Amino acid sequence: MQLDDFEADELLNEGEPENTSSELHAKVEKLTGDGAKKAHLTGMYKDWFLDYASYVILERAVPHLDDGLKPVQRRILHSMKRLDDGRYNKVANVIGFTMQFHPHGDASIGDALVQLGQKNLLVDTQGNWGNTLTGDGAAAPRYIEARLSKFALDVVFNPKTTEWMLSYDGRNQEPVTLPVKFPLLLAQGVEGIAVGLASKIFPHNFNELIDAAIDYLKGRDFELYPDFPTGGFADCSRYNDGVRGGAVKVRARIQKVDRKTLAITEIPFGKTTSSLIESIIKANDKGKIKIKKIDDNTAANVEILIHLFPDSNPDMTIDALYAFTDCEMSISANSCVIYNDKPRFMGVKEILRASVNRTRDLLTLELKIRMKELEEDWHYSSLEKIFFEQRIYRELEKDTETWDLVIDAIDAGFEPYKRLLRREIVRDDLLKLTEKPVRKISKFDIKKADEHILAVENEMEEVKAHLANIVNYTIAYYQQIKKKYGKDRERKTELRSFDSIVATKVVVANEKLYVNRDEGFVGYGLKKDEFISDCSDIDDIIVFLKNGKYFIQKVQEKAFVGKDILHVAVYKKNDTRTIYNVLYRDGLNGDIMMKRCAVTGTTRDKEYDITKGTPNSQILWFTANPNGETEILKVFLKPRPRLRNLILELDFSQIAVKGRSSQGNIFTRYAIHKLQMKEKVAGAVEGEKFWFDEEVIMLNHEGKGTLLGEFLPDDRVLVVNPDGTYFLAKTQYSLRLDVQPLLVEKYDPDKVFSAVYFDGEQKMFYLKRFRFDYSEKPMAFISEDAKSYLATVSGDLYPCLDIKFGGKHSSRDKESVDVDAFIAVKGYKAKGKRLSTFDIKKVEFVEPLEKEASAFQEEESADAPAEGAAPVDDPSAEQMSLEM
Repeated sequence: MQLDDFEADELLNEGEPENTSSELHAKVEKLTGDGAKKAHLTGMYKDWFLDYASYVILERAVPHLDDGLKPVQRRILHSMKRLDDGRYNKVANVIGFTMQFHPHGDASIGDALVQLGQKNLLVDTQGNWGNTLTGDGAAAPRYIEARLSKFALDVVFNPKTTEWMLSYDGRNQEPVTLPVKFPLLLAQGVEGIAVGLASKIFPHNFNELIDAAIDYLKGRDFELYPDFPTGGFADCSRYNDGVRGGAVKVRARIQKVDRKTLAITEIPFGKTTSSLIESIIKANDKGKIKIKKIDDNTAANVEILIHLFPDSNPDMTIDALYAFTDCEMSISANSCVIYNDKPRFMGVKEILRASVNRTRDLLTLELKIRMKELEEDWHYSSLEKIFFEQRIYRELEKDTETWDLVIDAIDAGFEPYKRLLRREIVRDDLLKLTEKPVRKISKFDIKKADEHILAVENEMEEVKAHLANIVNYTIAYYQQIKKKYGKDRERKTELRSFDSIVATKVVVANEKLYVNRDEGFVGYGLKKDEFISDCSDIDDIIVFLKNGKYFIQKVQEKAFVGKDILHVAVYKKNDTRTIYNVLYRDGLNGDIMMKRCAVTGTTRDKEYDITKGTPNSQILWFTANPNGETEILKVFLKPRPRLRNLILELDFSQIAVKGRSSQGNIFTRYAIHKLQMKEKVAGAVEGEKFWFDEEVIMLNHEGKGTLLGEFLPDDRVLVVNPDGTYFLAKTQYSLRLDVQPLLVEKYDPDKVFSAVYFDGEQKMFYLKRFRFDYSEKPMAFISEDAKSYLATVSGDLYPCLDIKFGGKHSSRDKESVDVDAFIAVKGYKAKGKRLSTFDIKKVEFVEPLEKEASAFQEEESADAPAEGAAPVDDPSAEQMSLEM
């Protein structure tokens, strides 16, 4: 009884005698006095909390290393196995049956079962099980059905090798762990949050796990990277084997439908189309990106259409989506499993090794169990044969006093044949023989018995061979699983190295920069003051003052930067093209200095000086030139005695561009009266260098990948795709490609290319020479038949082509073709000339030839008809040169 109850009783018994009240106080004193048994709350909290935390970690949230399952998943599969009759079961029935083993209610069981069904590996589903792409939930359990998949029945269950324990209420048996012979934990992935502990293991590709398991068994090294069911791209450079601290960057697959439309066809892992669209809308509302509208057409596959404004750059918008929305995310791994009844952090490679070792041990145990069964079968079959063949069964016909004497007589009848057996005859063996019906004796077939014994012996030899070569047997097991269930389980997530997207380069200019020179304020909130340029709210600005001080700071709504503002602009980091032409006075009466410099490598909010830093220095002339322009100034000096030449010219183009910290050169030691612009000179704009990075499949000017050359504003990049299409691209912004191109280089309209392609309609290889016409839209230059493909392309002047034959002509020697002599240069739409009538296995361009002039005179017709077939081996073919 609690103290409150005593107080209630005291109120009810106010009219009772005093001795009752004294008894009440005595009871209270017994419970709360010095003699009462007390326990500190802190101790209780420590013990009980540890018990609770251990229970949640071991029995709820973290998967076991042996079978890769959480307890609720294991109990669901065990229940489905007990219910399994080959037909679908209502999920409500499965949930109810599982509650015999799982004490935490139907909601947790239902959610876990739906997640298992959506992974499409262990559970075969029927009905509306929701959509992981859109985030739609499954229908109610009474409306959907499930059964174990054939894969689960093959690799998850075996009662003979399963260790059992009592369920939570002691009424049923449940498995400690299931004898799973597959790295299920890595195939499905898992996420669980316990008390003070979490586990997050990414899913991996089914076939890659099997290949890695085989490599491990063969003693070879292997690598494992995640494969997410939602597809997309993944950068696993920081995966760190899936242990704590590892992370994977994931991106949506975004394709350019046309200049005004982008299509998202695959989404990052852990996101849904709804949440992804919401993040895009938020970025648009904040002005980070600029889109017209979004259409979500997702059903079985993702299709999110993003419509752009006509003046939008699709490549820049793609990068902006990666920079400011959930189209790119970083997800952290934390590989934690239960091992020896304790949580343990293990890398995915170590988990795979443990799984393979367990699979090998389970297969060994299954073989030993099978060997014991075969030995028992052989033993009993041999006894049965001797029992009938040597007519020992007649002992049953004799009139013997007791049954024990009959058994002893039968045992004595086997005495001459015991040396033929592999173990001793026990009483149970004899009792089993006597249980045979009489009709069995008359129908016993000695020949059939011999055949059965021989088959058992052969199988025993086979099992012994498997046990002696258990590694090869395990490899064969994995190969069988891959052959049986690996179809249509190709990798969905494409592995790539991601480029670093500079947010300030891709953000939409959502603000306007203003300056108030009189009061010294700069910002995008000064709507009534002098307009400078468009900007974004994450840009940096550079500010020059008349005393030569300058600094870089983040743009704000309104910020005081100082009086005497000389120049304000949006700052581009590492900008080497913007050149500042400066003429300044060093100190109050010092020399007049001139300099040209670029401002790179600065620190935000740090003050710099473009002069020497002498007090009272002043800038007399200042220009910022985005393309390195220069000017010629007419300089008027102040008159003074003995100074004859009062007018000078200053040509900034004669001054070398140096670093921002250079002091400059002395222009004059005399004071300047005034300055006039005489002439503005266009800068000698150098082409901007571009590189192509094959890892991230995009252009850049940071020196990553292969140098393509220097590009002027009107230059274009030629991109040739493996499907036989080409297009020309501008270099205003880093070009992003959807597929790995066959050829990327600076476009030269006069350059001749040679291409070999397979014509799907003619079933032949064709060779053609042509120039690429100007086209910014993808254009096909080979046959557009669905089975046609581009084999190889070369830009060599005099290419040489090697042909390797195959099929029924594989015995023919390799041949070389002088391409220039074989075919003339024609338009890109020409069909070309057939290479050979023989079966060709491989064609490739090798070291080009050295010639002085072409053997052919060019034909200018772009729409020339296809040339007749001229096989390389035909001696009648004209204008052809072969090197055998």
